[in-house]
Amino acid sequence: MTRNWLRSLIVVALVTLLTTAAAQQSGKVPTVGVLMLASGPHDTVVEAFRRGMGDLGYVEGRNVRIEHRSALGKIELLPQLAEELVATHVDVIVAGAVVTARAARNATSTVPIVVAFHDYDPVAAGLIERFNRPGGNFTGVFGRQPDLAGKRIELLRETLPRISRLAVLSDASSGDVSRGEMSRIQHEELEPLARSAGLELQLIEVRAPYDFRAAFKAAKAKKVGAVMVLFSPVFYSLPWRVRLAEAALAARLPTIFQDSDNVRAGGLISYGTDVADDWGRAAYFVDRLLKGAKPEDLPVERVSNFRLAVNLRTAKALGLKVPQSILLRADEVIQ
Repeated sequence: MTRNWLRSLIVVALVTLLTTAAAQQSGKVPTVGVLMLASGPHDTVVEAFRRGMGDLGYVEGRNVRIEHRSALGKIELLPQLAEELVATHVDVIVAGAVVTARAARNATSTVPIVVAFHDYDPVAAGLIERFNRPGGNFTGVFGRQPDLAGKRIELLRETLPRISRLAVLSDASSGDVSRGEMSRIQHEELEPLARSAGLELQLIEVRAPYDFRAAFKAAKAKKVGAVMVLFSPVFYSLPWRVRLAEAALAARLPTIFQDSDNVRAGGLISYGTDVADDWGRAAYFVDRLLKGAKPEDLPVERVSNFRLAVNLRTAKALGLKVPQSILLRADEVIQ
């Protein structure tokens, strides 16, 4: 009887201990907030971040929780979404655009913020003081390479030797690039490069709700031979990147992008770093922060894995022959 009682007591004690340990463990599961302007929870960049976290031993639902918030292209929703993330007591916030990073900064000065910027400079945006010592609650990775604009113009020239006019399509609604910044990008980076290549630039802006067909119709009316699409979180995200590619094809205009996902969606050529690379590397910073590192002690990194992608299906639809010299250099050829 005593032995049975003692056995029952031990069982109860073990169950209580295990239950308490499980409860404590569940309470320690860190939460990572992902704040997006347009991308959904299963878009390429978010999945790249999940893979990066998985490579570091994190399993969603087991030892990490990811809270995703997307404004679906509506900037005015970002402040509320950022505040929601802070209210859920997230341990880290990951932001993929200047406008989302600013919304996160306005919502908290204590929660670490990891930037995963593609074509934005966090110093120029005023988010950090310097790359090696960011200061404040920011750290992360960015892929802006201004000198690659000249390489994209060279690729267009090589593919379309007779081109004389080039349209530059920009997002006037994303909030990431002010009109002053757009002017700087166009005049300081693109115009001298285009002029040296014998090209005349035509700026085409598109705003929410993003009528891409009208934008490409306007480009066509300016008698351009191709369109260089400047990076925008909206232009990159699904379903906008598909709609953009479809509009370009309908206008029978070749396009060049910075990211290969836009080429997989139907664009002609891309050259630059991939947005997914930025987000995959962002997982490293999140891991360090969850393990106790301070954001100001983590230098901001620049991604420099350049990729050239070509879509031969699009080339065929446009009646173009991509030079063999480009195909041999391509990292990805879509057929």
